[in-house]
Amino acid sequence: MVERTSSTWAPFLRSQAEALLACDFFETVTLSGARLYVLAVIEHANRRIRILGATAHPTASWVAQAAKNLVMDLEDAGSRARYMIRDRDEKFPELFDAVLKDAGIQVLLSSARMPSMNSLMERWIQICRRELLDRALI
Repeated sequence: MVERTSSTWAPFLRSQAEALLACDFFETVTLSGARLYVLAVIEHANRRIRILGATAHPTASWVAQAAKNLVMDLEDAGSRARYMIRDRDEKFPELFDAVLKDAGIQVLLSSARMPSMNSLMERWIQICRRELLDRALI
């Protein structure tokens, strides 16, 4: 029998919580019917949420600028983030990853159709939709 030499995903998340960030886009609809895409980041260690912005059209330059703003915020806060978990959404341009790499943050892509790999972010988005957005619009 062969023993595993690498850890599984859950122990990795627990052991690296201080160094982990996760991000994702989620959609919302305003009262006027406009669809907005919101980019949010969560710090695994303390569950702090950073809303990087909302836009109707998340262009590559907009997303890259949001990454630059995040890096500056993290530096100001003295964050020790080393990893960013994100999905394979086409809204994330190569420049997004490059900005984070220049700041010493390695991007970890979740597997296709595996929201559990970014479970903290996915859970927060569901809570945000259920508790805030649904109630605010109804």
